[in-house]
Amino acid sequence: MLDAIRWDTDLIRRYDLAGPRYTSYPTAVQFNSQVGTFDLFHALRESRKALRPLSLYVHVPFCANICYYCACNKVITKDRGRALPYLQRLEQEIQLIACHLDPNQKVEQLHFGGGTPTFLSHDELRQLMAQLRKHFNLLDDDSGDYSIEIDPREADWSTMGLLRELGFNRVSIGLQDLDPAVQRAVNRLQSLEETRAVIEAARTLQFRSINIDLIYGLPKQTAESFARTVDEVINLQPDRLSVFNYAHLPERFMPQRRINSSDLPAPAEKLNMLQRTIEQLTAAGYHYIGMDHFALPDDELAIAQEESTLQRNFQGYTTHGHCDLIGLGVSAISQIGDLYCQNSSDLNQYQNALASAQPGTSRGLLCNQDDRLRRAVIQQLICTFSLAFAQIEQAFNIDFRGYFSELWPQLQAMAEDGLIELDSEKIMVLPAGRLLVRSVCMVFDVHLEQQNRQRFSRVI
Repeated sequence: MLDAIRWDTDLIRRYDLAGPRYTSYPTAVQFNSQVGTFDLFHALRESRKALRPLSLYVHVPFCANICYYCACNKVITKDRGRALPYLQRLEQEIQLIACHLDPNQKVEQLHFGGGTPTFLSHDELRQLMAQLRKHFNLLDDDSGDYSIEIDPREADWSTMGLLRELGFNRVSIGLQDLDPAVQRAVNRLQSLEETRAVIEAARTLQFRSINIDLIYGLPKQTAESFARTVDEVINLQPDRLSVFNYAHLPERFMPQRRINSSDLPAPAEKLNMLQRTIEQLTAAGYHYIGMDHFALPDDELAIAQEESTLQRNFQGYTTHGHCDLIGLGVSAISQIGDLYCQNSSDLNQYQNALASAQPGTSRGLLCNQDDRLRRAVIQQLICTFSLAFAQIEQAFNIDFRGYFSELWPQLQAMAEDGLIELDSEKIMVLPAGRLLVRSVCMVFDVHLEQQNRQRFSRVI
């Protein structure tokens, strides 16, 4: 087992910078409009020739209620009928993309995100899954990782039964915080009982894995109140936990303007929340995977990290990074070989493109050799907290120390500060540096200095 993370307040204060979460490298900030339909179809043909397995992401943007903290691409509406024209275009996209792939390419991973995927009616969910099964090679033996994001206020036992029947075997449950004052401040009233009912249903119906999302740094939160939420969540015994730092960026995300900034906890209080959360989860037997994620030791992510096979993509930490990722729906991102491409984030533009029998692609990036090299370095650091230079040198035919000679002083400074261990053969992220692994990765990000750091959340 990896050594436990070590809390070092002084180190955190010095290295708690704003930076990317590295679900990709280069990050989506680098995407440009030069990438279009031709590039997408070419990448799909290459995927078909290589018969690479697939991971599908389906974006359902609709929510009945707005959560003030949310930075997702969503459409707030009480009108359930708005889903129908969107689903018609989504089905067109499914057909359009699938015809460029081989029916033998297995879909190892499927994820429905949003928005609130269960905004859709039972009939709409059935129809959507039927279309996916018709045009893609979805597994029917329950061996795939097929997950869906759940808002317990939008789901009940019958919903969970339907999802299991449709082939989903993992659920990710939004909880954020159980304190009523915090819930009122972010406009998300959700009881512990509602959440527990969904989890009990998932367990009874033999879903393979349950993830719960929490957010620290929300208005009205205190270290004491958040610790109570964490205790209640531990009692629910999820397999995985995501504990996110709330990034207050009202200039970018309009719903956040409804949050009174004077209600936000001070930076020192946020640090206290995170420290106590780590202590609580560690005492309960959870392993720190990295980047806000925790898992029980028998979870696939924890096992993959131990075996150095853990990877990271737009769906977060994954054991399916070898798959080509196909994003379907408004704002969805695909990663197919060396191509990143993203659908338009504007619902009308996305639907209009498909009405003209064109994909919704609006921007993207084709990785060059330097991108691939730096991506491999960042992937290793962020997933395994280690980097063997020989592995990179062999894969890319370079001398590591020579290629990154300009970065060596920064790495040496991090080593002197106790974030990493550095020698002629490797980098090891030390226990005190694991919470700050994004800061180590940022050293290798050639694009970062040209970017506006205000676009990113802070490391802690």
